[in-house]
Parts: sequence; structure tokens; C-alpha cells
Amino acid sequence: MSRLVIDIGNSRTKIATFDDQKLVSLNVLEELSEDKLQSYLKETPVQQSIISSVKDGIEDLEKVLVGQTDYIRFSAANAGIDNQYKTPQTLGLDRLAGVVGAKALNPGKNCLVIDLGTCITYDAIDKDNVYRGGSISAGLKMRLRAMHDFTGRLPLVPLKEFDGLEGNDTETSMLSGVVNGTYLEIAGFIERYRSQYAELQVILCGGDANFFDTRFKNSIFAHTLKTEPDLVLIGLNEVINQQ
Repeated sequence: MSRLVIDIGNSRTKIATFDDQKLVSLNVLEELSEDKLQSYLKETPVQQSIISSVKDGIEDLEKVLVGQTDYIRFSAANAGIDNQYKTPQTLGLDRLAGVVGAKALNPGKNCLVIDLGTCITYDAIDKDNVYRGGSISAGLKMRLRAMHDFTGRLPLVPLKEFDGLEGNDTETSMLSGVVNGTYLEIAGFIERYRSQYAELQVILCGGDANFFDTRFKNSIFAHTLKTEPDLVLIGLNEVINQQ
């Protein structure tokens, strides 16, 4: 059965179609309007649909989907996990979909999802399907922006690859601090979670995961780490599977 899965993030929107559990097509947009969605549905007929959004104001999109598909409104109530977050109504749906996707790909395992987007989120779900919470920190571009905005002389540096340790000018010093600092932060979180969860599977996802994919594949974490850029979409599709 053909399904439409939409992930609306802070910086971009992913719109994908699945045939049961197989990802068939994926488009990345700056934003998804009602007209764009209507055009997409004309070209790609689907039977079922679901949305995860970190933003408010998706009612017009939902109306389109309700009128033309069997639409599921994704929430903590239908995620299919034991959610022990104290305020489930405030938990980002992208975080929730990420752990659902991790369990779909790694059944019976302890999983840590690290989503490197506008913010970086860390979320673990254990082998018994229990989710207790996680952490949120600033993403790569946000860190560069903050150094510019909260100082008098540091420039706004565009995010780019940086493989060294020491910067030799202001721009590369800032890149070194952000890229290496974030790498060490992630490595520290992985170590802490490994001390609490046996045989932990770590999954990197999000738009900036490519900055760390090679670094971690050449590290001591390589045998327990995967990169899955479409993890949130896989999680949303799994929610449909569970209905």
C-alpha cells in the first residue's frame, strides 16, 4: 500500500512515499505549501499519510490529506512505545519518530538516536521499548551564529568541512571549535550511554550527520554506529504499520 510520509523540520521539509516498508521516493523542500502538496498528490497517488512537524500551523496541509488519504495525526499516543517523558505533549515529534524508527530497524536492542539538525538531540530507547527522555543542544550552524551574535568582532562563518585540530586564522579557529567541540560532545554522550545500556546501537541522522559519519566510522565506536539519514521518515512509516 502506498503511503505519504512528511517530516517538517526547522530548516527543511522531507516528503517521501513508501510502498509498505520500502522507501520509494524522497523530496527535500524549503517549505511545503498547500498547493505543492496538492500537486504532489496528483502526480503520486497514495492511500495513507502521516505528518511530523516541529512547527505549528499545519492545519491546511492536514485538510488536504484528510480529504484525499487515510490520514493519521502522529502523536505520543500512537507512537507504540512506553513513553515515560513527563511532559509528552512538549516532546518534539521528530525526536519521537526517531526512536520509533530506531526500534523498527533494531528490534530488541538498546538504541541511542543522535539527530544532527538545527539542534542536536540525543534520545535513547531501551530493548524493552521504554523511552525516558534525552538531551537537546545547539546545532553546528547555531553555534557559529551564536559566536557572531554574542560577540563584537567574530564574523559569521559559514559551515564547512574542517578536518584538523588547530585553526590558523579566526574562521578556521571557529570551525575547529564548533566541529571538534561537537564531535567530542557526541563521543562523550555515547560513552555515558554505553555505560548505562548494554550492547548499545547508535544511529546518527539529520542534515549534519555527514560531518561526523567518517570520523565515527574510524573511531572506537565504529562497530556499534550507523548513519541513517531517513530515520524519522522510517519511524513515521512504522507508526502507520502499527495501526
